[in-house]
Amino acid sequence: QVQLVESGGGLVQAGGSLRLSCAASGRTFGSYAMGWFRQAPGKEREFVAAFSWSGTRSYYADSVKGRFTISRDNAKNTVYLQMNSLKPEDTAVYYCAADPSAPKDYGLGAYYRYWGRGTQVTVSS
Repeated sequence: QVQLVESGGGLVQAGGSLRLSCAASGRTFGSYAMGWFRQAPGKEREFVAAFSWSGTRSYYADSVKGRFTISRDNAKNTVYLQMNSLKPEDTAVYYCAADPSAPKDYGLGAYYRYWGRGTQVTVSS
């Protein structure tokens, strides 16, 4: 069993930055696929970014490319999401997800077994 706890959310002005953290416990996650998803009020959950099972590749939604960066520290069992140039449309609850295998599609939440409870990110205009 893996527990994921997100932190780092908050209120920021447009153009600002935040760094989200996702701490994993229960098992080491060195060979887990790790992803970030978000859900805005009244909208479907959407993919944001992911790190491959092997840890060698990263994936991003088009809407965040060039602004967000996913990284991981296996020694700390933590994955990060650095968010720069934030926009009001980035406002959402951000969720961390993990899976012990290599998802067929890193952008689909259905392929991730474990989820955190989320952290709220609010970007004011």
